[in-house]
Amino acid sequence: MNIVKTALLFGVLWGVLLAVGYMLGGNFIWIFALIGLVGTFISFWNSDTIAIRSMRARAVSAQEAPGLHRIVRDLADQAGQPMPRLYISPTQQPNAFATGRSPKRAAVCCTEGILQLLDERELRGVLGHELMHVYNRDILTSSVAAGVAGVITSLAQMALWFGGGRDRQGGGGIIGALLAMILAPLAATLIQLAISRTREYSADHDGAELTGDPLALASALQKISGGVAAHPLPQEQELQDAAHMMIANPFRGGGMGQLFSTHPPTEQRIARLQRLAQEMGRA
Repeated sequence: MNIVKTALLFGVLWGVLLAVGYMLGGNFIWIFALIGLVGTFISFWNSDTIAIRSMRARAVSAQEAPGLHRIVRDLADQAGQPMPRLYISPTQQPNAFATGRSPKRAAVCCTEGILQLLDERELRGVLGHELMHVYNRDILTSSVAAGVAGVITSLAQMALWFGGGRDRQGGGGIIGALLAMILAPLAATLIQLAISRTREYSADHDGAELTGDPLALASALQKISGGVAAHPLPQEQELQDAAHMMIANPFRGGGMGQLFSTHPPTEQRIARLQRLAQEMGRA
């Protein structure tokens, strides 16, 4: 179901892009689409470097972090995938992420906070979730969604500054075009974030199946939620670009902020994991 939802959301996102391009008369859409494609490729190709740098993480060897290496190696072997590079970020917020354009280029990063907060079972649940982001090619999915949303925003800004295209003649058409150009970037952003949330649900489900222990991840999410609230990260641009990769939204949220969050509400994720545990006979 999460795959179907992701596909439908992508369809809507491309529909918004085509609608904006039609309103502009199609003169510039291919130029902006090409720019967006290049930007998306660069972001995707360097996703591991960008995310690790934003968290100021350092690579750790098996001698430095034997427990972390043992858990990740066991999960990677179980999934039939190569061992990823491991990093630790010197921040007290409990969080983790995995990135990389393919399993061969994968990198897993844990903060010092999450290593101190979780027990081994809970950490295994988190790492299973993160590895599934790489195995499900979620980095590519999120990069494409961000690229298309960026093209829509650029086209809308150009239309607002330089005037519309096909609807330029009539007064009502101009007003309609202006409303569309204002609302299109908002719609694109909301769809992009909705895609991110569906991928989180999928990583929860698939990661729990990989570890065979949905309740371990549910317990970890409960602890992480409190830790993130106590130690929110500053909303710097580099961190915002990497936020969708993390196990939990690293910024302050709540209320209407959930609409603009890269992650589903923690209580909903936990409820789904509890239902999965019952289905697997692990409740």
